[in-house]
Amino acid sequence: MATEQRDRTATGTSRSDGQYEAHLERSRTVWNRWSDYYGQSERDFEPIREAAIDRLTLEPVDRVLEVGCGPGVNFERIREEIGADGELVAVDYSPGMVANARERIEAHGWENVSVRQADATVVAFDKPFDAALASLSLSVMPDVRRAVENVYRSLVPGARLAVVDVRPAPSGPLRVLNPLIRRFFRWYANWNPDGDVAGSLEAVFDTCELADTHFAGTAYTALCAKRAAD
Repeated sequence: MATEQRDRTATGTSRSDGQYEAHLERSRTVWNRWSDYYGQSERDFEPIREAAIDRLTLEPVDRVLEVGCGPGVNFERIREEIGADGELVAVDYSPGMVANARERIEAHGWENVSVRQADATVVAFDKPFDAALASLSLSVMPDVRRAVENVYRSLVPGARLAVVDVRPAPSGPLRVLNPLIRRFFRWYANWNPDGDVAGSLEAVFDTCELADTHFAGTAYTALCAKRAAD
């Protein structure tokens, strides 16, 4: 990707303002609805999420950003890696998810874990991060490209981003079911049919690879990195 593209400031969205706001409000409604019923997804994707965290090769004292944290299902594993001297900052747009995530933090007494209710596409931070995780979240953003650009800007040089997400079947006989898969993703998670997570990651980050696939390719893990400082 050209430097000017990578460094550009997101000044607009690829969707109209009305579409953007409508998508955000649908996300708030959908994820508030699921905020108390996340257990099945938590169990089904747990090995995939933990493998993605392993790929970040986190170190004690690292500062980590989680984009779309939901009820905080990744907090314990990330904190095991960064220790009490690291810091985890998480963002989610759903008030219900944020409330559940904060309850999890309070129950464990994690003083170095915090959650902000915010739109990950535009949220700003005081200090950059050493690594980031986006687990089942980027594809439901109202503007995927801007969300990816915002994560890129929020990372230190050399930092990694691990992404776990879903998509229609990319190949094979399951593709015949893609219309149904798209409808299900839209209903269940307010999936953005206009978003292109893989394309946005490849366009914005300096390196990006498809690290693993799951469930006949409908779920995947991508590992991306920001160029190290010269």
